[in-house]
Amino acid sequence: MSTLPPRAGRRCHNAVNPLHSSVYFSPDLGKEFAELGIKDESRVYFASRGAALGAVGAGTVTATFYNFNHELVARHLPAVWSEITPAAALDARLRAADSTLRRVLGEEVIASPEMAEAAGLALRAAEACTSHARPLYAAHADLPVPDQPHLAFWHAATLLREHRGDGHLAALLSAGLDPLEALVSHTATGKGMAPRWILATRGWRRTDWDSAVERLQGRGLLDAEGELTEAGTALRAGLEESTDRMDAAPYEHLGEEGVARLTELGRGFLFTAASAGAFPADLVGKG
Repeated sequence: MSTLPPRAGRRCHNAVNPLHSSVYFSPDLGKEFAELGIKDESRVYFASRGAALGAVGAGTVTATFYNFNHELVARHLPAVWSEITPAAALDARLRAADSTLRRVLGEEVIASPEMAEAAGLALRAAEACTSHARPLYAAHADLPVPDQPHLAFWHAATLLREHRGDGHLAALLSAGLDPLEALVSHTATGKGMAPRWILATRGWRRTDWDSAVERLQGRGLLDAEGELTEAGTALRAGLEESTDRMDAAPYEHLGEEGVARLTELGRGFLFTAASAGAFPADLVGKG
């Protein structure tokens, strides 16, 4: 039985995860990889996020990233590893995280006691993450913790993100949602990535999207207008609750007071970063 208030872990995740994700929207990531000869945005993303797994092929990344079209992944992997090593990709990503956080948070926040406190709390939470059946988390857990507090916080956010993400994939499989159905149904909640971003970055075509909508309508999860039905809303709520259960250990380990404080600190950093333009304004929505 949980010792935390309902959805406390989820709220903490939602406060901390975006600071990790900001690097993937940052021009700094593209600049770092361009200096190494990698300029295609998809190639940069697959190399930077997948490097912790080693010089793997398209199949491994398609499986662990879940919602990308395999055809897109196969255009870049394993070919990218003939141009850059996984170690070099990880170093480039960390340099990009450093410059991105300095730019969107400011040097005062970077050097603050609050950043050091947040790093300590997030790393403590990550101590209770488990590796079994969590390949992306396990791969990142093998990486060293950076010395600087803001990068230690970013690293811990990475661990917490991938730990929850790996669990969420198990929930999606249990619910019978394929990669694009997962995206379409999440977008229908109004909290997921906008369709234009999905089609531009995940390798799917509009016809693929429309087919997924039809499949979800056939299951009674979307109505004729593409909105979630009562059953669809219940399914999405159940997915998050299942993910919460599989992701409870880090936050139970941190405890109620620690979770509340990490959530508070993470939200403060997130507000500052978002105000500085860390995320695209049209990233989330149904349109």
